[in-house]
Amino acid sequence: MASTEALLPVTSRQDPLSESRSDQIPETRRRRPIKVHLAVYSGLLLVVLYVTLIVTHDGSTSQNGARDETETKSRARMAGVSEKTNERVWRLSGDGKTEAFPWNNTMLSWQRTAFHFQPEKNWMNDPNGPLFYKGWYHFFYQYNPNAAVWGDIVWGHAVSKDLIHWLYLPLAMVPDQWYDANGVWTGSATFLDDGSIVMLYTGSTDKFVQVQNLAYPEDPSDPLLLKWTKFSGNPVLVPPPGIGAKDFRDPTTAWKTSAGKWRITIGSKINRTGVSLVYDTTDFKTYEKRETLLHQVPNTGMWECIDFYPVSKTKVKGLDTSVKGPDVKHIVKASMDDTRIDHYAIGTYYDSNGTWFPDNPSIDVGISTGLRYDYGKFYASKTFYDQNKGRRILWGWIGESDSEAADVQKGWSSVQGIPRTVVLDTKTGKNLVQWPVEEIKSLRLSSKKFHMKVGPGTMVPVDVGSAAQLDIEAEFKIKKDDLEIIFGDDSVEGDKEFSCQNSGGSTVRGALGPFGFSVLADQSLSEHTPVYFYVTKGKDSKLKSYFCTDTSRSTMANDVVKPVYGSFVPVLKGEKLTMRILVDHSIVEGFAQGGRTCITSRVYPTKAIYGATKLFLFNNAIDATITASFKVWQMNSAFIHPYSADDL
Repeated sequence: MASTEALLPVTSRQDPLSESRSDQIPETRRRRPIKVHLAVYSGLLLVVLYVTLIVTHDGSTSQNGARDETETKSRARMAGVSEKTNERVWRLSGDGKTEAFPWNNTMLSWQRTAFHFQPEKNWMNDPNGPLFYKGWYHFFYQYNPNAAVWGDIVWGHAVSKDLIHWLYLPLAMVPDQWYDANGVWTGSATFLDDGSIVMLYTGSTDKFVQVQNLAYPEDPSDPLLLKWTKFSGNPVLVPPPGIGAKDFRDPTTAWKTSAGKWRITIGSKINRTGVSLVYDTTDFKTYEKRETLLHQVPNTGMWECIDFYPVSKTKVKGLDTSVKGPDVKHIVKASMDDTRIDHYAIGTYYDSNGTWFPDNPSIDVGISTGLRYDYGKFYASKTFYDQNKGRRILWGWIGESDSEAADVQKGWSSVQGIPRTVVLDTKTGKNLVQWPVEEIKSLRLSSKKFHMKVGPGTMVPVDVGSAAQLDIEAEFKIKKDDLEIIFGDDSVEGDKEFSCQNSGGSTVRGALGPFGFSVLADQSLSEHTPVYFYVTKGKDSKLKSYFCTDTSRSTMANDVVKPVYGSFVPVLKGEKLTMRILVDHSIVEGFAQGGRTCITSRVYPTKAIYGATKLFLFNNAIDATITASFKVWQMNSAFIHPYSADDL
C-alpha cells in the first residue's frame, strides 16, 4: 500500500468559510455567558484531570499486520468506544468462546462479496459523509489501513457514477493532528447555500477525548474531492459540562432553522439515558449549545451515529434535510452502543426550541420493542439526500459474524449493505420502507420465472444453476380453503407469543408456516439459510405475519454466531405476501412487503460454496398449501477497483 504521507490534508491554506482565522479552540456561545463560561472552564479542568490518568498506547502492529486481540480491546476501551471486535458479538450472543474452525483459503476466498462495497483489504466500519457532487457519488468510510481488525482509523474514500460500481480513491483524511491523533472517526457532510461542502467529524485526541472537527475540500472544482483541508481552529466543539470525555461523537448533517441558522445534533449519554445534544451555528466554526435536547430516552445507553431527517407523509420521494412543514414527519435514528442495533422512531419536530417527540412513545428510539431499520446485522447507518434523483439513500455497516481469527486469516472484515432508498410508508403511516436502489437491477443477467404449488412439509429444489449471486422477487398465497378451515377451527388457538428469535427457527412447524426459500444451500441441505414467512392466527382471529431469517444451519463451522433474525411485518388487506432476497456470497439481504421489514445476515458456508450452492423453495406448514410465483435473476459482479486515468 502506498505511503499516506503525501495524502495528508493541508492545514495552512485559507478556508472558504470566512476570511477570519483562529488558531484557538472556539468557545461555545451561551445565552448566560458568565455562569456558563465558568461551568465550561470547570468542566474542561475536570476533563484535563481525567485524561491525565489515561495511559497512552503506542498503536504498533505485528509484522503480519494483525493486532493482538487484547491490544485491540484495550485500545478500543481507551478510546472510549465499545469493542468493535467480533469477540463482542460472541458476548452479546451468549455463545462465549469456542474452538476455532479450520478454515481454508478456498472457503475464505468464496466469502468475498461480488456486488457489495468493501475495501480491497483490512477492516471497515461506519459509513461517513455520503454525498453526490459534480456527477459522482462519494462514499467515505471508517477504515484501518493496517489490519483486518478495528484500530488506526482513517477515512477511506470511493466514488461511483451509479452507487454500484466503485473506484477506490486515496485516503481522504488521516490522524495527523493532536485533535484526531487516535482516530478520524464518524462524520457527516453538509451542502451550504452556495453549493460548497463542509464536513464535520469526530476526532479522538492524543488524550482520547472525543471532539468535533471541521474539514472542507481543498479544491471545490475537483469532482473527485481528492484532498481535504482541516480547519486550523479545530476542534470546533469539545464535550460540554456534564458529558463524558468519551461520550461525545458522530455529528449529523446540518439542517436550516427558521431563523436561518444551521443546526446539528450529536450523540451522547447522561448516566444510562441516551441523548442527542443540539447545537446552532452560522459558520460551522463557533456554536451555540441549545439548552434543550433534541430527544432523550432513559435506559438506552450511549447513542452513536444519530441521524435526523424529514420524510413526506403524502409522496414517495426523498426530502432535503432542511425541509419541514405540515406534510412532513421527522425521523430520529440512533445506533445503540450497548446492543449494536439501529433503532428509529417517527415523530414531530419543533423548530422553535429544537426538540422532537415520537408519535408513539411505546416504541421510542432504543426501546427493545421499537422499530429498527433492519432486524439482522446492520449498524452505524447513515442517510443522505441524493439531489441527483430526489431520493434519500441509506447506507449501513454490515459487520462479521465469524471469528476475528478468521477475518485476520482472510485479510478483510465487514461490507456495506446495498444502498437503500428510504421513505415513509404512506399506506400505514407508522413505519419506513426501504428498498435497494434501482441501479442494482443493472447487474441482473439471465432470469427464470417459476409458479409452484407446494404442499405441507415439502422442500423443492429450484433449478437456477449456481446460486451464490441472486436477486429473487416472490409472491406467496396461502390456499383459501386451508385458511377457512383454520379460522373456523376453534381448537386452533391464537398465537400471541411467537417471535422469530425465540421460535426455534424454520424447522418448528405451525399451521400456516414457515414457508419461503432456503438460500446458500448444499444439495444435502447440511448447510442452508431459510428466509421465510411465518403466519399465525392472532387472538382477534386475524392473520399476523412475521418475516424471519434462520442462520442456525447456515454453516458447519462452530466459531460463527448463528441466530434466528426477524420481526412482525404489516400486511394490509388485499396485499399478497411478498419478499425480495439479494444473495451475494456471505451476505443475504431480505425485504418483506416492499421493505416494511428488512433482515441482513452474514453466513459462512463450508460446503455450499462455488458450484455447490443451491436454491430451494420450502413449505414447512402443517396444514396449509402455498402457491409461490417468483422470478430469479443471476447477478453479475460489480466493478470495484482502484481508480486510474482511464476510469475517469
